[in-house]
Amino acid sequence: MTAKSVLFLGGTGIISSASVALAAERGWEVTVLNRGESTKRPLPDGIETLQADVRDTEAVTAAIGNRRFGVVADFLSFTPGQLHLDTFRDRTGQYVFISSASAYQTPPSRLPITESTPLRNPFWEYSRNKIACEDVLVAEYRASGYPLTIVRPSHTYDRTALPTLGGWTDVERMRRGAPVVVHGDGSSLWTITHTRDFAVGFVGLLGHPAAIGEAFHITGDEAPTWDAIYRALGAAAGVEPEIVHVTSDVIAAAAPDLGAGLLGDKTHSSVFDNSKLKALVPDFGQRTLFSDGAREIVEWYDADESRRVVDAETDSLFDRLLADRG
Repeated sequence: MTAKSVLFLGGTGIISSASVALAAERGWEVTVLNRGESTKRPLPDGIETLQADVRDTEAVTAAIGNRRFGVVADFLSFTPGQLHLDTFRDRTGQYVFISSASAYQTPPSRLPITESTPLRNPFWEYSRNKIACEDVLVAEYRASGYPLTIVRPSHTYDRTALPTLGGWTDVERMRRGAPVVVHGDGSSLWTITHTRDFAVGFVGLLGHPAAIGEAFHITGDEAPTWDAIYRALGAAAGVEPEIVHVTSDVIAAAAPDLGAGLLGDKTHSSVFDNSKLKALVPDFGQRTLFSDGAREIVEWYDADESRRVVDAETDSLFDRLLADRG
């Protein structure tokens, strides 16, 4: 093991992929462990890959053998039972758990959100499970000194990931002149972070002794309104979108699969104070505004017709929501 060796559990997702690339660029010995499935985000050349299902502890143990890593970055644990504490006990100098900023008090009693904001989300099971994971980790740190660091991303995107309710379906609706549905009144503030910016904060925490036993959110400093987010995508697509507002409660009732994320996260203004992270990682900051990120997204989809898939069910949902408004 070298101090600058890092094992990513995951590594090809929206949040993790840029961090893998930046860690390698900054001289880390990077290993990625996942199931090895095809991905929109291929790994950079020179990245070591191990193949195993992270839900299978025996398979993970067999894949890593007797190796130790300076850092283990766990992007794939969503419930306490999925954590790999025992697998890497005494085999890493830092276990970084990727939690979620949606774990913070929802709705927040005050803004901006800091790391001392309470963790409580009664609306979204995903967030409650992340809180439960954090509880296990913090208890382990207090009991044994387990070298944990908790990272809480907020809404992180890359060129493949539209942040709106309907994804590419929204852009297609804009282009054909159909109204797009925006939850609430469109005025709530929403922090949105490009994965490249997240990576700077994340890689800066790897191996940092002052990060042990601590939690950090890694979010952008930009918090546009939801209307502004949709208009930025419209501008990138060459159109002025017609925005129609529908309350989050109504959307949640019509589409429960969207409802948890709306009521438990996106409905409420979300603005963060990144001072704690910047004190340890001075080069962290927002370099990609969403107006630029929106152009990257539309360019990526426009480059390949097969990417521009309209979800007929979502398209129909929006039409029904609009019709119900009379």
